[in-house]
Amino acid sequence: MIAQSVDALAAMVPDGALLALPPDNSLPSVALAKALIRHGARNLRLLGVPVSGFATDLLIGAGCVAEVQTSAVSLGEAGFAPRFTAALKEGRITVRDATCPAIHTMLQAAEKGVPFMPLRGIIGSDILAHRPDWRVIDNPFAPPGTDPIVLLPALSPDFALFHAVLADRDGNVWLGRRRECATIAHAAKRTLVTVERLHEGNLLEDERLAPGTISATYIDAVAIAERGAHPVALLDEYGFDADSVAAYARAARTQEGFDLWLDEHVFGRRRETAA
Repeated sequence: MIAQSVDALAAMVPDGALLALPPDNSLPSVALAKALIRHGARNLRLLGVPVSGFATDLLIGAGCVAEVQTSAVSLGEAGFAPRFTAALKEGRITVRDATCPAIHTMLQAAEKGVPFMPLRGIIGSDILAHRPDWRVIDNPFAPPGTDPIVLLPALSPDFALFHAVLADRDGNVWLGRRRECATIAHAAKRTLVTVERLHEGNLLEDERLAPGTISATYIDAVAIAERGAHPVALLDEYGFDADSVAAYARAARTQEGFDLWLDEHVFGRRRETAA
């Protein structure tokens, strides 16, 4: 259950896999994104749950991504995600537009083991024109033609990836208040988690921690990665490092600047820039 390293987790992910990633305010594993880059992952399909951020931009910039399904890609106060923006303009990635409720609804359908779930609030938007997999039907419990509703297919990612504060040696993972990561894990075929540290004892046997814990039943492998969400925040452990994200955003405006950042922060080597 406890993997030898974060790189060992990355090696479990095959090229072309569909990966569910939480947003920057909800337990993203930046450490695992970096490990996927070192592993040379290719043609990944990313699902932002429900929006995408720092880890997604890293993977796109490194050439690991073929497709992104999300409702937004942003670095928050640091502005647009520069490598995503460049890849989209150059036609190097496919983007499947969605809404936040739609992404959660599709995952919840998979979580519950049903083939689809209905959702309101989409009819009248342009999104439906680009989502042939979403169907509009008449509400069968209303008079015909009076209440159209959208049906969304269940979505089961190949992998859920996130970072948490604690795991125990049995593989239980403490999510705290970020319960949406439990939905991702329930819906995904496999779940890989990085954590700050191990908890001695069983998290599910602690009355204080059990309500925020996801059972090892839904976890396939765990690796320790201290500050594995940095530079984004991790609950009450550490805050958002605005200076680091802003420095990344400046560097990643160009592919050359991004590659220099990658060499230093992912591969651990430095290159001198030309004078």
